[in-house]
Amino acid sequence: MKCISKYVLCGLLSIALAMQVTGCSKQSVVLENPYPVYNTASAASLIQSGKEEGLSYFGTNLCVGGLENIGLESTDEQVCEGAGLFNTSTGAIPYAKNIYERLYPASTTKIMTCYLALQYGNLDDIVTVSADAANMASDSSVCGLKAGDQITLRDLLYGLMMRSGNDAAVAIAEYISGDIDTFAGLMNTTAASLGATGTHFVNPNGLPDDNHYTTVYDLYLIFQAAIQDETFLEILKTTDYTANYMDAAGVPVSQEWTSTNKYLAGTEKAPDGITILGGKTGTTGEAGYCLVLLSQNTSGQNIISIVLKADCKSNLYLLMNEMLQQYGN
Repeated sequence: MKCISKYVLCGLLSIALAMQVTGCSKQSVVLENPYPVYNTASAASLIQSGKEEGLSYFGTNLCVGGLENIGLESTDEQVCEGAGLFNTSTGAIPYAKNIYERLYPASTTKIMTCYLALQYGNLDDIVTVSADAANMASDSSVCGLKAGDQITLRDLLYGLMMRSGNDAAVAIAEYISGDIDTFAGLMNTTAASLGATGTHFVNPNGLPDDNHYTTVYDLYLIFQAAIQDETFLEILKTTDYTANYMDAAGVPVSQEWTSTNKYLAGTEKAPDGITILGGKTGTTGEAGYCLVLLSQNTSGQNIISIVLKADCKSNLYLLMNEMLQQYGN
């Protein structure tokens, strides 16, 4: 798949479609699932006046593709439910399997949680861990935080992304918005603003819920926005981190966290010509094994590759390597 031309991208102007404006003077293509643009009144005015060159197209800097699957025949695609590879430098999507299908994201949800924390929080703020944040199921992924712990937002973000702490996610949500429901509303508003219209979040950590879902393509959109933040990239690339904080009694606590990403942990080798920069894993019974990955090829092009609902961890990395080897360079 290649990026759609600017005339095809006129179809992304939802206001033009709603008003049945036909100002694209050459050839307009109406997309089945158009993504919204902002400032639609002025956009319609520009179209009507014939000044299309003044428009800012929503998909100009994005990978935009069709609904068909592509590239599957040369990989073990049967091991997952959804997958995609996005060359952010060229705008190409050379590999796609069910990239618009709604799927459970598991802990890849935390990409959005981290992104919002960096947008609205102060890294040096001290966050008091609530009883609700500390009260995570013993068999879920946690940082081991206790009620009353005093920890910086910075440390929480490393625990969120590296240790995949569900407790850290709730503490961050409560710090940013006061409660989980309000934070979930912020997550959904932000997702919509990024064009992720097939996404709905109900919590900050990705624990299973029928109303908590996303798509491969939406995760690409969210991740693409997040990696524009240098601090997000720094956290994403980190392999080991020491968190120092105080418990409720003022006693110092120190924890060592390592990345759950097998590439960063050194237990999985990337294909030749591919440098793994970082990523976010996710695993639940309902979501299967998930991975959102940022890589760079020998041409210096950034590659975002995503696998959702793989049937086991080994097959998750098997398919990811096949995608990167065949379509990442």
